[in-house]
Amino acid sequence: MTDFAATKALFDLPEGVIYLDGNSLGPLPKAATTRVSTMMTEEWGKMLITGWNKAGWMQKSTAVGNRIARLIGAETDHVIMGDTLSIKVYQAVASALEMNKGRKVVLSDNGNFPSDLYIVEGLLKSLGEEYELRVVDPEAVSENINEEIAVLMLTEVDYRTGRKHDMKALTAKAHDVGALTVWDLAHSAGALPVDLAGCKADFAVGCTYKYLNSGPGGPAFIYVAPRHAEVARPALSGWLGHEAPFAFDLDYRPGRGIERMRVGTPPVIQLTSLEASMDIWDTVDMQALREKSIALCNLFIAEVEAACPQLELASPRDGSQRGSQVSFRFHEGYAAMQALIARGVIGDFRAPDIMRFGFTPLFIDEDDVRGAAAILKDVMDNALWDCAEYKQRAAVT
Repeated sequence: MTDFAATKALFDLPEGVIYLDGNSLGPLPKAATTRVSTMMTEEWGKMLITGWNKAGWMQKSTAVGNRIARLIGAETDHVIMGDTLSIKVYQAVASALEMNKGRKVVLSDNGNFPSDLYIVEGLLKSLGEEYELRVVDPEAVSENINEEIAVLMLTEVDYRTGRKHDMKALTAKAHDVGALTVWDLAHSAGALPVDLAGCKADFAVGCTYKYLNSGPGGPAFIYVAPRHAEVARPALSGWLGHEAPFAFDLDYRPGRGIERMRVGTPPVIQLTSLEASMDIWDTVDMQALREKSIALCNLFIAEVEAACPQLELASPRDGSQRGSQVSFRFHEGYAAMQALIARGVIGDFRAPDIMRFGFTPLFIDEDDVRGAAAILKDVMDNALWDCAEYKQRAAVT
């Protein structure tokens, strides 16, 4: 059984702050500071460019990918790190489309993260007017999976409400009609158990700066199922995805398996930071994490609904149907969130009216939940949000 009191002590959490925004940016693992400093001084500083060989920098993308694979139910050597989530979405969807020639429709839903939709929209425009991005309500995804669909692209957990798709059922239905699947795990990896292999997912992508605590702008990952690994052609044919990068051939030859999904030079400093976080994750039982997460979210819902009738629950009430976050609607949600932050409870806001709170058992406990709910009650009862200062929108909400 995972000792969550022990994991909480491994994070650098500011005194007097209840941090309920790990679903947007995970906090700093204490060990990351020393780990990154050592890498910079002892490896980069003393080895210089020889660090690529002596310190194993080139292998980090695969090695860290294998550590994340355990958290998402992926096979060994089928997850690779690097680049951004948007780039990995492009790679996965482009590869899936090429593997499903003759079909021109990508199906998604309006609960998907907008950046994923933007990326696919741009990709399809470059392929030709006959291609279509079809966006439906989340509840209507299943009924719209048909023989027209080339690729089903979904974010498993809705970034606004935490509503969770049934990956296994939707993947099976897509396969029944000859479609391929791309799953975005940005709000799943590190939040709940994922079983990519068991669900027979074709492709999956995700970021590491949320629940996995790699730091701002941390690298993304991509998964390609073993059955596709040697046939999926990387649309972004970067030099590190080449079979022999340092042969410097003028013609591209894709590398073996997941290695072909490399694009640019791996972000060694951030991968080093992520390794410090993965040392914590290596001790975590994902089922225990899930049970604790649901309990914390349920407690928060109960506390807030009892104390703050002004707020409307936007997340599924059934814990099995949501990720590791709880969202409430309030007409002045942005201002109310700023008032909370000013009092030491950090969540975030998503337009048009969502107050969003993430619950990560690695560093959040029952006392944090009750403390946050009490401060939220004060903000709502006394209309502390009704202040011009809190209504001025910052660049990041």
